[in-house]
Amino acid sequence: MSIKSRIAALALVAVAVTGVIASSTTQAEARGFGLGWGLGAGLVGAAVVGSAIAASDGPYYDGYRRCGWVRQFDAYGNYMGRVRTCNY
Repeated sequence: MSIKSRIAALALVAVAVTGVIASSTTQAEARGFGLGWGLGAGLVGAAVVGSAIAASDGPYYDGYRRCGWVRQFDAYGNYMGRVRTCNY
């Protein structure tokens, strides 16, 4: 059996399994959770991310970022251009 035949057979099985699953499921009932849960989760997420950003020293050195231009080369040693990078 060639690789193309195996792929075709696998695709046919996947389509058949998907059809069986789709035909045997019950009808879905969509309901909202309300505005409170989304607003609360957003505020908690923003507080966690904001505190993590504020606590990290990050890429600053004596209050300033140390950034510069670095020459880039491909795998064969050909010059590709310059890229701005920052030391942490």
